Parts: sequence; C-alpha cells; structure tokens
Amino acid sequence: MGARKRIMADKLKAEKKVTAIAVLKDAPTSPRKMRLVADIIRGVEVNKALDILKFSKKEASIRLEKLLKSAIANWEAKNADRTEELEKGNVYVKTIMVDGGSMLKRIRPCPQGRAGRIRKRSNHVTIILDVKKSEE
Repeated sequence: MGARKRIMADKLKAEKKVTAIAVLKDAPTSPRKMRLVADIIRGVEVNKALDILKFSKKEASIRLEKLLKSAIANWEAKNADRTEELEKGNVYVKTIMVDGGSMLKRIRPCPQGRAGRIRKRSNHVTIILDVKKSEE
C-alpha cells in the first residue's frame, strides 16, 4: 500500500510542476460581480480569454486580465521548453474559482433613527492553466 501512495504522490508532484496557478486575494469587488466575468473565460484558450477581458466593459475584467497575464507568466516559467504550446493555442483556463473574502461593515443612517448596514465585500480569485491533451 505504501508503494501505491508514493506513486500517486510522485504523479501529483509531476503534475504540479507543469500546471500554472495564479491567486488574487482581497479584490475589492463583490464575488457575484467577479463571477459574472469569470464564467465567461472558464475553459477558454488563454489568448482568446485575454481578448474577451480586454474588450469587456465590466470593472472586474481589469483585475482578471492582470491575473490571467500573471498565470500565463507562471506557466511560461514552469514550461520553458514548451512555449510553442502557448502560440498554438493549446493552453487554456482549466479552472477559475471566485471565493468570498473579508467584508468591511459600515453603518448608514436610515429613517426614524435606525441604522442600516453597508457590507463592502471582497473576493479571492484562483486561476489554474493547463494544456489541452492532444487527441492522437
């Protein structure tokens, strides 16, 4: 049983060496607004995803474009020998996750002496890039 676990661990390590990850923490946008943009580029080839984000009118697309460029740079650093994959269009956004971050709570005056709550939300975004498997 120990040999099987070792093989699986080695396989995961080898996979992590070629997979690129980029993380954005505490982006001052609500997770719901960020997910609208993230859903558009999930599973899309990276060059096409950059074009989509560049011409999107959403404010969240600016931060996601910068994060995607960082993920591409991480992929190039890990896969220096396979840069032609990027030019061919085989690198794609494997997963993109948007999680809720910390929340700033503020109070706003409301009618009849009451206080209304303002929740200024933030989020964490994780992008993972991978190469499409060739169908041969």
